[in-house]
Amino acid sequence: MSTRRYGRATVTLPDLDDDPYLGVITSPPRPGSTVTEFRYTDQDIRALDLTEADLRNGIVHNVTAQRTTIENVRFSSVRITVSDLGSLRLSGSKASRTLFRDCRLMGAAITGAVLDNVLFENCRLDYAIFDQVRASGPLVFDRCVLTEATFTGCDLTGAVMRDCVLQATVLGAGTYKDLDLSDNDLSTVRGIAHLREAVISRTQQHQLTDALLAELNVTYSEDLPQRH
Repeated sequence: MSTRRYGRATVTLPDLDDDPYLGVITSPPRPGSTVTEFRYTDQDIRALDLTEADLRNGIVHNVTAQRTTIENVRFSSVRITVSDLGSLRLSGSKASRTLFRDCRLMGAAITGAVLDNVLFENCRLDYAIFDQVRASGPLVFDRCVLTEATFTGCDLTGAVMRDCVLQATVLGAGTYKDLDLSDNDLSTVRGIAHLREAVISRTQQHQLTDALLAELNVTYSEDLPQRH
């Protein structure tokens, strides 16, 4: 295992490059199966369906799927890289020591997931919906695009967003205690009032002000027409 430090968060990730025991698989695991020590690479498929599976110590690389459904799957020490998981619907799943790197997950719907030592690195998550997602351990978004993504009912306690694009990102009602947002532009984020006990830098105070004013849709008196 390898570790990475992001502010006060330390993420533990799988170190699988030199693992001689990884066997190649050419089709997704069957429902209810347990797959360990695997490589699933260089696939271009119409649908990727994973249900009630347990995936341990594996690499998913260069996989393109037009439609992706993941239900009640457990990921443990898995690395998913350079993959395009189209129309991703992920629900009721758990991931620990899992890395998503250079992945396209645009429009993903991630519901009821539990994430522990999970890193999204340089991923496209535009328009993604995170609903009832809980960070039970370190969770980091590093250099991700989260344009118009929505977080609803999530517990992001202690999570980190580092150098992400948060253009019109919606942070709805949820728990954001110690969520580290200190290395992002927050000026267009929505839901600022929900960010109680989040972590920011002093230089971001004006960004929060801009975001709050935009959300309130205020009118400046100087811009009103004069009454005669």
